[in-house]
Amino acid sequence: MLISSGGQSAPGQPSATKTSRPDVALAFFAFGRNACAGTGSRIRALVGSHLHGYRGIIVTMIHKFRDMPADLNTRANIYVLIDEAHRTTGGDLGNFLMAGLPNASFLGFTGTPVDKTVYGKGTFKTFGCEDDQGYLHKYSIADSIEDGTTLPLYYQLAPNEMLVPHETLDKEFLSLAEAEGVADIEELNKILERAVNLKNFLKGKERIQQVAQFVAEHYRQNVEPLGYKAFLVGVDRETCAHYKHALDQFLPPEYSEVVYTGSNNDSKLLKEFHLDPKRERQIRKSFGKLDQMPKILIVTEKLLTGFDAPVLYAMYLDKPMRDHTLLQAIARVNRPYENEAQEMVKPHGFVLDFVGIFDKLEKALAFDSDEINAIVKDLKLLKVLFKNKMESRAPDYLGLIERNFNDKDVDTLIEHFRDPERRKAFFKEYKEIEMLYEIISPDAFLRPFMDDYGTLSAIYQVVRKAYTRTVMVDREFQAKTHHLVQEQVGSYGVGGLGEIVAIDGNTIELIKNKPGGDGTKVINLIKSIEKLAEEGSGDPWLIAMAERARAVQESFEQRQTSTAEALAELLREVEGNETRKKEQAEKSFDGLTYFVYRSLLDAKIENAEVVSRKIRHAFTEFPNWKRSENELRELRKKVTFAIFAETEDLDRVTALVDELFTLLEKADRI
Repeated sequence: MLISSGGQSAPGQPSATKTSRPDVALAFFAFGRNACAGTGSRIRALVGSHLHGYRGIIVTMIHKFRDMPADLNTRANIYVLIDEAHRTTGGDLGNFLMAGLPNASFLGFTGTPVDKTVYGKGTFKTFGCEDDQGYLHKYSIADSIEDGTTLPLYYQLAPNEMLVPHETLDKEFLSLAEAEGVADIEELNKILERAVNLKNFLKGKERIQQVAQFVAEHYRQNVEPLGYKAFLVGVDRETCAHYKHALDQFLPPEYSEVVYTGSNNDSKLLKEFHLDPKRERQIRKSFGKLDQMPKILIVTEKLLTGFDAPVLYAMYLDKPMRDHTLLQAIARVNRPYENEAQEMVKPHGFVLDFVGIFDKLEKALAFDSDEINAIVKDLKLLKVLFKNKMESRAPDYLGLIERNFNDKDVDTLIEHFRDPERRKAFFKEYKEIEMLYEIISPDAFLRPFMDDYGTLSAIYQVVRKAYTRTVMVDREFQAKTHHLVQEQVGSYGVGGLGEIVAIDGNTIELIKNKPGGDGTKVINLIKSIEKLAEEGSGDPWLIAMAERARAVQESFEQRQTSTAEALAELLREVEGNETRKKEQAEKSFDGLTYFVYRSLLDAKIENAEVVSRKIRHAFTEFPNWKRSENELRELRKKVTFAIFAETEDLDRVTALVDELFTLLEKADRI
C-alpha cells in the first residue's frame, strides 16, 4: 500500500500534489488502484483491515489522521510519502499517523532546506536514513545555483548607526527559543509584537527618515543604473506607511508603492494605502516590467512568499527574520533574469541589511554551514573578486597599450584580437569585470583601479568597434562605466577607428595617404563598404560587393590573408566599383539592370543587354514580389524564361536566377 499524505504547502515552495484536493491529485497517477481519502473515516476504512485491507495508492491530507487509533494497521508493506516534510509531521498529527501505522516506511519530500533547530532535527529523526546527513537524495541551493535555476545572493550591512543594537536584537529575537525554526510570517509577527524595544528602535521617526534617505540614495546610485527594481521590507504595516511618506521626500512618488493587507478597523494612516484587488494586480504586473513604475515596493508580509519578479534585484531588509521566513523572503531576489534586447543578465540578488541579521548569520540561518555559504555571501567577496581580476587578468590586456592609444596601439589591438576566440574570451572577461564594477560603484575601494579600469574599457571599445558589425552606442557599456568612459576614455582619442569613408574616385588616394596602420584601414574600409550597401536601395552590385568585403574580413580574422593582402583586395573592390559606375552611366542602366547585365556577360549569355532590360521590366510588373508569394513565383518565372530564350542550359539559367534573388533577399539584412 502506498499512501501519499500532503501537508498544506508552504508559500512559494514546491508540493508533490500542487493542490489541496486529493481527488485532483489522483490525476497524476496513471497506474494500479487509486483511492481518495477525503475524510478521517474514509482513511480508517481503507487502511483498517490487516488481512484484507486496501491494496493500491491512497491520496489524502495529514489532517485526516487526527484521532487515528493506535495500531490501525501493523503491516510492514505500507509506504507513506509525505510532502513538506520539514513541518508536516512536526505537531500532534504526526503522532497520530505514526502510531496508527507503526511498521510503515516513511519517505519525506521538501523544497525547503532542513534547519538544525529542534524542528529540523525532528525531521531527520522521522525520515533520516543511513546517510550521515540524513538525506536519501538532496538537491541543494548550491546545485540550483550551479544549474542556473537560481542566482547567488550577496548581502551588505547598513551603517552602524542604523543597525539594531546587538544586545536588543539578541535578547528579544535571535536568542528566543520560540523564534527558532519559525516557518510562518504570521508566527514571526506574533514574536515581534512582544519585542517592544526592538520594534520601538525600528519604528523611530528619525531612524525611518534616515533609512529612507539612505535607501533612496543607494537605489539611485547602485540599483537603478543596473536597470533593476527593489523591495523595502518594514517591520509592520504602520512602518511601511511611514516609509512611503519618507521615501517620497527623496524620490518621485511614482517610484514606490505600498502593498499590504488592509482591514476595516485600520487607522487613518493605514487606510491611506489600502488597495482594491484590481489596483494591487496592476501594481504587481507593472512592477515586473522594466519600463514601468513602480521601481520599489514597500512590504512587510504580503509578497514575501510566492511572488516572483525576476527584475527584483535588491531587498532593503528592515524587519527581523530568521530561518525559513528569512530564507523565503530573501529568495525573492535570487530569480534569474535575462533581457537580450537591453543586454541585461542579472548577476545575483542583493540584500542590504538595516537590522543586523546578517552580522549573526549562524544564528539567523540555522542550517549547515555549507548550506549557509551557498545561500548568501558578504558583498565584500565581490570586491575581492574584482581586485583579483584587475591584478591577475587585466594586466595581460593593459600591456598591449604602450602609447596612450595612438594609431600604433589601435593597430596592435586589431592585430592581437583578429582571432574570434581570443575576442570572445576577452569580451567575457571584460563583461565580468564591468558587472563587478557596476555593482560595487560608487565606493572608495575602486579609486586605485580607476585608471586601469578606464584603459581596459577603452580596449574593449576599440575591439568591439573594430569587429562588431553593429555597435549600439547607448548599450556599449553599463550605465556607470559609460559615464567613466565619457569622462576618461574620451581623452585617449580612439575615434578614428570605425570612421566611415566615402567610396568614390578619391577613396584609394585618401586611404593611402591617411595616417594610421593598415589594420585600421582594413576595418574602416569594410565598414564603409557595408554602409554603402546598406544605403544603396537594394542595388545588387553593392550587396555583392559587401558580401565580398565580409569574405575578406573573415579571411583576415582567420589569418588566411595578411593585413596588406586584405587591404589590397578591398582597394581593388573600390576600384572595380568606380569602373562599374562609369559603364552603368554610359548605358543608362539602374543598379539592378546593370547587375543582371554583368552577370549575363560573365555567364556568356547572348544578347545580354536586351535580356537585362526585359528582366528589369519584369520587376516593374511585380512591385510587391517581396511581400507576395504569388508575385515572387510569377516574377521568377518571367526572369527564367527571359534568360532561357538565349540558352537551353537549364542548370545555368537556374543558377543565375538563384544568385540574383539570393542577393536581393540579402538586401533587407545588410
